[in-house]
Amino acid sequence: MHDSIAIPACFSSGERPPADDPATLIRSGQSVFMSVYRTKLAGQCRLVTITWCKNLLLRGLSVSIQGVEEEKEDEQFQCKVELKPWYFWRKNGDKQFVVDGTTVNVVWDLKAAKFNGETEPQSDYYVAIVCEEEVVLLVGDMKKDAFRKTGCRPSLIDPILVSRKEHLFGKKKFSTRVKFHEKANFHEILIECNNSNIPSYDDTTGMISTGSDPELEVRVDGKLVLHVKHLHWKFRGNESVFVSKTKVEVYWDVHDWLFSSGTRHGMFIFSPISSSSSSSSSGLSGDHQAVKSESGECDDNINVGGSSRFSLFVYAWKVE
Repeated sequence: MHDSIAIPACFSSGERPPADDPATLIRSGQSVFMSVYRTKLAGQCRLVTITWCKNLLLRGLSVSIQGVEEEKEDEQFQCKVELKPWYFWRKNGDKQFVVDGTTVNVVWDLKAAKFNGETEPQSDYYVAIVCEEEVVLLVGDMKKDAFRKTGCRPSLIDPILVSRKEHLFGKKKFSTRVKFHEKANFHEILIECNNSNIPSYDDTTGMISTGSDPELEVRVDGKLVLHVKHLHWKFRGNESVFVSKTKVEVYWDVHDWLFSSGTRHGMFIFSPISSSSSSSSSGLSGDHQAVKSESGECDDNINVGGSSRFSLFVYAWKVE
């Protein structure tokens, strides 16, 4: 069954708060799913971010392209669209904007998109980015339709998926799904924070009372792969787990869950490690490695050997 959505033909560019800005997220209560790719565009290696978001009233899609010149590193070239169910707009279209003097076209077709309750479409759609008569980035499963619509050839350089970033809201449980490799199956990830009761002796009253001891559990495909007890003392850390014979480094930081008030988030990173890289990274430095993997050289052999390291970032927002 298709989600009831519509897309106004109003891709627009301009300044706006970043999609992962905490104030924006808390105010709108929206779920956000970001995919960051590295590809060659307008003659340079750039990071391209495709962001899907949803709240109770609408869905949104934005495409942002990072500047590369030293004085423009923080500059974002951006198009966005809101998917409002009460508007009778086209569910497919295109829009162009200019990146460092080069025209870039964004072409989309979500007429038959199936979301299946997720923030990002799961099937029957495409979003294509076209530059200099090449499709430099194409997401979705309707690839033939995208090439036919654009009339452009695929780029000689395949884009690399660098990271996915997802913002989730919940009380105790947070779930998502991910592919650690392009040709692998999806894995279901469940993050859960529980309180276990522990007895303690009060020297003053001579009474035994029961206190709470937070615990963190992470399950992949229903299997418990990480169990952290005494979370008050171990609110940050990392541990290696195996998922379908793939070694995955899991990092967590839930300090704000335990010691802050109001809506606050825990941070989780899931980063598959190849045998060649596992010996060179250890401890919390892996967090830095995962973030740094979003930058790097871009050439005609960008995807040879699969040297790019993918990471999943989960921002788990705890609400009461």
